[in-house]
Amino acid sequence: MIYLAYFVLAFSVIQLLVAFVNLLFRQNYSSINANYRGLVSVLIPARNEEKNIANILNDLQNQNYHNIEVFVFNDQSTDKTEEIITEFSKRDSKIKLVNSNGLPEGWLGKNYACYSLSKHAKGSFLLFLDADVRISNDIIINTISHSIKHNLGLLSIFPKQIMMTLGERIAVPNMNFILLSLLPLILVRKSTYSSLSAANGQFMLFNSTNYFDTNPHELMKADKVEDIEIARYFKNKNIPVACLTGNDTIKCRMYEGFSEAVNGFSKNVINFFGKSFIVATLFWLVTTFGFISTLVSFDHYVFILYLLTIISTRVFISIVSRQNILLNLMLAIPQQITMGIFIYKAFINTTKKQYQWKGRNIS
Repeated sequence: MIYLAYFVLAFSVIQLLVAFVNLLFRQNYSSINANYRGLVSVLIPARNEEKNIANILNDLQNQNYHNIEVFVFNDQSTDKTEEIITEFSKRDSKIKLVNSNGLPEGWLGKNYACYSLSKHAKGSFLLFLDADVRISNDIIINTISHSIKHNLGLLSIFPKQIMMTLGERIAVPNMNFILLSLLPLILVRKSTYSSLSAANGQFMLFNSTNYFDTNPHELMKADKVEDIEIARYFKNKNIPVACLTGNDTIKCRMYEGFSEAVNGFSKNVINFFGKSFIVATLFWLVTTFGFISTLVSFDHYVFILYLLTIISTRVFISIVSRQNILLNLMLAIPQQITMGIFIYKAFINTTKKQYQWKGRNIS
């Protein structure tokens, strides 16, 4: 038991150090490169997004950088998505509708949508945005400036998450807890190891030359977590990649309610752990029940130190993620339980091959 306790204590310290590094080295993309005037292609896949599509199109019209073209891929929507896009395109010539002719065999829906959109793009930069993302101020020119400054082939951002229900608050923060306690994001850009990769399909800004030289969405056409795989592929090709946490200029309500969050995160949670269910399960067990071994094996001073380490880690991650610190501390236990549900559901779905998203089966 004592050896397990030492391992748990050491792992908690590593998590604390990684979270602190992510706090200390938060990367800023707020400086504007006034010299850039090139065309930017904004590409939005949309399937049954009548609640969201008008918001993101309005946000794009209100950006201070105007040299953009916007293509929206209507992926066989059964709601009013197509009608809303059509109305916008009538009022603004920069906005264009692309309708799907069906999903070819061997492709996943979003991957094919992004690939199809790229065929229309003429910009020097390709910005793939999810329809439920909200952007403001100068985020387009600012992220392009950051990309030019660091000669990036891909810049990806994790938006500030909007959480409206209790179910979302005990589910959504797990993504940031896992990511920001295991991976120093600065190393995504600084390190050449492809294992130190991260990306988020909600916001992916590509240098068009790198994109069309590699055609990443075609390469990853059947991958459920194409964003992370694209980042790894780029690093293997020595194409610079960066992944950042967002500020108030980019937000997203990723899921509406607990059930949707569980279904969504179970698609990709294992990829945070190198696609290993064993590693994911061990991470959950250590971070959920590790306190037992430290409580039994050490005196109360060491146990208090362990608790302070756990609390500090969650505080640092909440700050970096721009989430409510007090709520995340109060909900830490149900968040850990929910993480276990993610991993369990991911295992069941993989065993039965029954992933489903937006009305489609994902093998």
